[in-house]
Amino acid sequence: MDWLYTLSGFAVGAIVGLTGVGGGSLMTPLLVLLFGIHPATAVGTDLLYAALTKSGGTVVHGRKGHVDWKIVGLLASGSIPATAITIFILSQLPKQDAATTHAISFALGIALLLTAGAIIFRKQILSYAQAHETSFLHRHQAPVTVAVGAILGVLVSISSVGAGALGAAALYFLYPRLQAVRIVGTDIAHAVPLTLVAGTGHWLLGNVDWSLLGALLLGSLPGIWVGSHISAKVPDKILRPILASMLVLIGAKLIAS
Repeated sequence: MDWLYTLSGFAVGAIVGLTGVGGGSLMTPLLVLLFGIHPATAVGTDLLYAALTKSGGTVVHGRKGHVDWKIVGLLASGSIPATAITIFILSQLPKQDAATTHAISFALGIALLLTAGAIIFRKQILSYAQAHETSFLHRHQAPVTVAVGAILGVLVSISSVGAGALGAAALYFLYPRLQAVRIVGTDIAHAVPLTLVAGTGHWLLGNVDWSLLGALLLGSLPGIWVGSHISAKVPDKILRPILASMLVLIGAKLIAS
């Protein structure tokens, strides 16, 4: 079975390399629906998987000056406390309880639908934000950014989804004049402490499968490398709608289950 995990890791890594999104959005539902991994274990393992894979991206973007560390700090000041509180609440719930399992699956499905919307309407979000730069939200960027971080902290801790596409969509909306490459770099940099804290919390709850994590990393790291190198040859306008459609279908299935 390990080689199937590694193959899945390669496939998801390639998609991440091609599109820049899709890590947690695809990995967690893949583990739950295809391999029958318990949702809590899938979420916990994927969070540490994300922390490790995105650390390399943070180093690269940081060295190139593509990270706005002030925004990272604002997001983290909301997401880290929210993550700690969410993990504490999860620790009070029975792990194998059917209601808990359903709640995690439902939250994962909602997160996937939101992520799909963020992917599909990215340009519209940016255009709207640029046309409404004097709105209340933009006049209070700092506290709103902290609040966005808190929302991401809760969502990511429960579902492992949201740190990528949803985080980037929020930043596009709040900081419409920030270069796209800095949006991506800042979003990735914030995802590392968020997923690391959440993943560590799930580890303490017994929700991390270390052999599964190793098998996924073994495939995903070369997958990301391959995807990154062929991304320029595949039109983004084709890839993103396909990815978004996949997320809608998977999200709907998880909500209905």
